Amino acid sequence: MAAPPRLEWSRILIRSEPPLLPIRTGHLGSDMKILVSNDDGILAPGLGLLAEVCRTVGTVTVVAPDREQSGTSHSLTMHRPLRPARRHDGAYQVDGTPTDCVLLALGTLMPERPDLVFSGINHGPNMGEDVLYSGTVAAAMEAVTLGVPGIAISFNGSDPETLFSYRELLEKLVRRITQVELFPVDTLLNINLPNLPAASVKGIRVTRLGSRFFKESLTRMKDPWGREIFWIGGGTIHWTGGEDSDHHAVAAGYISVTPLHMDLTNYSLIETVRGWSLEG
Repeated sequence: MAAPPRLEWSRILIRSEPPLLPIRTGHLGSDMKILVSNDDGILAPGLGLLAEVCRTVGTVTVVAPDREQSGTSHSLTMHRPLRPARRHDGAYQVDGTPTDCVLLALGTLMPERPDLVFSGINHGPNMGEDVLYSGTVAAAMEAVTLGVPGIAISFNGSDPETLFSYRELLEKLVRRITQVELFPVDTLLNINLPNLPAASVKGIRVTRLGSRFFKESLTRMKDPWGREIFWIGGGTIHWTGGEDSDHHAVAAGYISVTPLHMDLTNYSLIETVRGWSLEG
């Protein structure tokens, strides 16, 4: 039987009404092609769980970093070559960033262009300003940049047993996402799971980004030779945002789904900035 026609994706730059990308949903099953990646590395339990969940709706290709790449954001490896390696289970590990992985997958590793790209499941939340640093979100963002709908999924915890309790719930959520016939262009979904057993989750809320502030996130130390060094990370986090924010929903026991737009322009300030007469 002849293969179904392959869709040609294009980015349509219209800002007032976001154009929509079609997802081929009329033939769910092995014909739907899904790329799965992450930033925690090829051995992360969350990656394996997400791949298993996605296999319930289509054919999955896994392309992930060969090591931890948290906080690499949307960075590319440009000063040395990349070496993808095929693993015994058919997955690829790449000595690069999550963005590298998606770029390589779509550019050369996958025989056909995927219909969807899922990134995660991250071991730790990606809410508020986290999305600017997250390699998990960046992988989904790179997919959108290349014209493929992207979805990032993170877990607001670290206990594998709690994470794996989400299998059935995630299967339902992923299936619903694959049944969306029109997906907004230049938009990705950022999903955060609360640190609760799946049976205790109250539901799903569509949210906006909250905001978080790190306090005392720099640790001053000395290396064995007495030279001053710093570790970035740790400290305490202060969250702000209303009841419609991502962190509020997760703290209240809901799954948060936040649509993120690639266009960071503050259109409401364009005329104001023009009034600054910066051209001299």
